[in-house]
Amino acid sequence: MPKRNSHQSDRQLGARRRIPRRDFLQGALVAAAGTLSGSLLNAPAAHAGGGQSAARGATGLAPQDVAGYYPPLLNGLRGSHAGSFEDAHGLRDGRAVAQAVDTGESYDLVVVGGGISGLSAAHFFQARTSASSRVLVLENHDDFGGHAKRNEFRLGGRMHLLNGGTLLIDSPRPYAPVPAALIKELGIDVKALSRKVEHHKFYEKLGLGQGVFFDRETFGADKLVVGAGSVPMRTLLAASPLSARAREDIERIEEGSTDFMPGLDSSAKKLRLAKISYHDYLRDIVKADAAAIAFYQSRTHGEWGVGIDAVSALDCWGLGLPGFQGLKLDKGVIRQMGYTPSGYAATGGSDTLHFPDGNATIARLLVRSLIPDAMPGHSVEDVVTARADYSRLDRPSAATRIRLSSIVVNVCNTGRGGTADGVDITYLRGGAPYRVHAKNCVLACWNMMIPYLCPELPPDQKQALHSLVKTPLVYTSVALRNWESFKKLGVHQVYAPGSYHSYFRLNPKVDIGAYRSSATPEEPILVHMVRTPCKPGLPEHEQNKAGRAELLQTPFSTFEHNIRAQLTRTLGSGGFDPERDIEAITVNRWPHGYAPEYNPLFDPDVSEDQRPNVRGRAKFGRIAIANSDSGGAAYTDSAILQADRAVNELLARTG
Repeated sequence: MPKRNSHQSDRQLGARRRIPRRDFLQGALVAAAGTLSGSLLNAPAAHAGGGQSAARGATGLAPQDVAGYYPPLLNGLRGSHAGSFEDAHGLRDGRAVAQAVDTGESYDLVVVGGGISGLSAAHFFQARTSASSRVLVLENHDDFGGHAKRNEFRLGGRMHLLNGGTLLIDSPRPYAPVPAALIKELGIDVKALSRKVEHHKFYEKLGLGQGVFFDRETFGADKLVVGAGSVPMRTLLAASPLSARAREDIERIEEGSTDFMPGLDSSAKKLRLAKISYHDYLRDIVKADAAAIAFYQSRTHGEWGVGIDAVSALDCWGLGLPGFQGLKLDKGVIRQMGYTPSGYAATGGSDTLHFPDGNATIARLLVRSLIPDAMPGHSVEDVVTARADYSRLDRPSAATRIRLSSIVVNVCNTGRGGTADGVDITYLRGGAPYRVHAKNCVLACWNMMIPYLCPELPPDQKQALHSLVKTPLVYTSVALRNWESFKKLGVHQVYAPGSYHSYFRLNPKVDIGAYRSSATPEEPILVHMVRTPCKPGLPEHEQNKAGRAELLQTPFSTFEHNIRAQLTRTLGSGGFDPERDIEAITVNRWPHGYAPEYNPLFDPDVSEDQRPNVRGRAKFGRIAIANSDSGGAAYTDSAILQADRAVNELLARTG
């Protein structure tokens, strides 16, 4: 468990302050309703015609059908919340599942996973078959969207939104035709909406810039330095606690033009950069001071969930990190590896758009396309403020149903003579096992869990799926009474390379439909904080596993203490008072976060068709595999593209 990152007590940091806010109380009521109705599901009936027992419980309502159920308002530990993963861990550990009750339900398609990939698969299947095709989506969390999670707060009499997971429409590659067409079909014109709803440079126009917080544990003194990206590096660093040598090295990395690999052509340089980390590039080739390297250590946290010790120098060049100016690298693939670095410098990237709740808006639009009466409204602009009616997600009369808090534990093909003609799916809900039948199944869940769900898979495919280790991360949403301390200090975002959260910022200014963001420092606002529990020095996937274990062992009280301490240490000189200013905290914990991507430092140089995500996603009877994991890219366009492929494989009826 991580140490608390402060010498101050919880009492000094205001952690014991009672927060009597309406949305906090409403969230507590939602949780209570879920607990109450969950107990009604523990004793399954002998038969459940039409899925009534599985969907609603033997004698009462399922949690999502209780009046007022609305998980976006919940605070505390969210993301992979309590109740969403324990049964999956039990399956992994060999715990036996009791004999399931057959609900009597039969579907044309069952989708395992209600994230963007799973919802897209349901959408594509109905579009390519019939609007009357019966589809069931089973989701282990208490909300739909998967990683595209919505954090909703009521502050100052107004709705405030922040992404609890997937941040925005953004990719290091231009969107492929299928994802681009789906985004357009949902009513999203990325370029036009970006110009219309995003207030670009809003904070800069108020005189707020970017800051760097140097913590005493890493750099010898607590110091917030303001002006990153807007003043000369020498001017910025002059106010830091860094030594003269470290300041000189950072200035050389940022603004120098030295060719650190003379005598090599671009292809040879890139091949060498692909096989060394950015950390080692700075240490061994640039010859930078250790404190200068520490300054950059967390720069890759947001993109890859690990530090620069576990990311190739070539990928860091692709991301636009400094130190490569004098190498004059071209944008092409490395001929010997057939590898293009994942980054905007190499590909140009996609158009971008940030909704107030991140890509939760995309998930909500997909739900509206599948179950229109569950999501009021008709446009991309009104969906942002619409209140989803969760009680309409799992109606027996509907063609498409979304069943929450349902953890799938077994998926197997049915049929005789080795020919699959359907699929049986077993899931746990409220602790009780249920079974439904489908003609087809798409597994749009975490791919590394699939071997436990489908033990009949070929050994090589299971091995490939097991190797797809996801990256843990934390997105924290902090509700503040106002942002006057940010204004006084002249910052709107802070990079903190040695702190508990390596980055935090004020909520971007986005106004869409009836939604209005905070406009003045006196108004309440949300702060977005990012933590990646990586362990420098280990290979990437070993860091991921260690970080996952840490997240699952860390109580909310530790997160809260460190959040309050970090904001106080960084903003205290601007008048920030954690007891007075913090209204609520939502910690979105994702032990299985980003999809694994090809890492040339640790992954073997094999052809595309031999990479584990490709070998792992092979169709198995009437079971196809989706999710961004199977695309080897942690982006929304990959999730959509893999849903398209999986549905096409099922409809082709081959194998």
